[in-house]
Amino acid sequence: MINIITTYFIALIMIMSINMVYAADPNPLQDFCIALVNETHLPVAVNGFFCKRQKDVKSTDFLFQGYNTPLNTNNRYGAASRMINVFLFPAVNTLGIALGRIDFAPGGVNPIHYHPRSSEMFTVLHGTVFAGFVTSNLPGENEVNKLYSAVLNEGDIFVFPQGLPHFQLNLGNKPAVANAAFGSQNPGRVDINRAVFGSTPRIPDPVLLRSFQIDGNVLEALRAQFSESRE
Repeated sequence: MINIITTYFIALIMIMSINMVYAADPNPLQDFCIALVNETHLPVAVNGFFCKRQKDVKSTDFLFQGYNTPLNTNNRYGAASRMINVFLFPAVNTLGIALGRIDFAPGGVNPIHYHPRSSEMFTVLHGTVFAGFVTSNLPGENEVNKLYSAVLNEGDIFVFPQGLPHFQLNLGNKPAVANAAFGSQNPGRVDINRAVFGSTPRIPDPVLLRSFQIDGNVLEALRAQFSESRE
């Protein structure tokens, strides 16, 4: 009887371990899978997209050009980002990787956001950038959300764990450039300000008024800011 119980618990632990190990993009079952991102009429998807037939794959399918092209930072934030994910670069389909380029004008900020499907490795290529992330509620008095941050110079790397809100701010008086590496072919991005105050349809007023302890005038002002065109 004891052996049966012991075997049961060992099996249970192994099953739980397997679930934790595979909490990421699925492992590929072939060498590569060039995504057919425009074949939306197909009824079934594998890893998000069907693969191009291998006999039709060319060397150029594995090539992405223009990553070094500066982005336009002439917007309200003074920053712009471009994620090279499966939609822009179909070759990364099933490979569990993506890249991002972030350009900052002097004083520009990449607003508070998070990536629901990947952690991020952020590397400063040029300039000086203040970067940080906020943890989930830590146990204890007041359930503190702790900020971890650092001032990054050229060549410095900072990691943002998956699903945690984070940001970057250019501290210099010159443009800054950074690279972001992700462990997913489609990390996703949720801008918190737009998600909360610019959702469609709107989050009901009582939810936001009570959650943020603000009055109706402030709420409408915030909605006017973040319900506009997404620069």
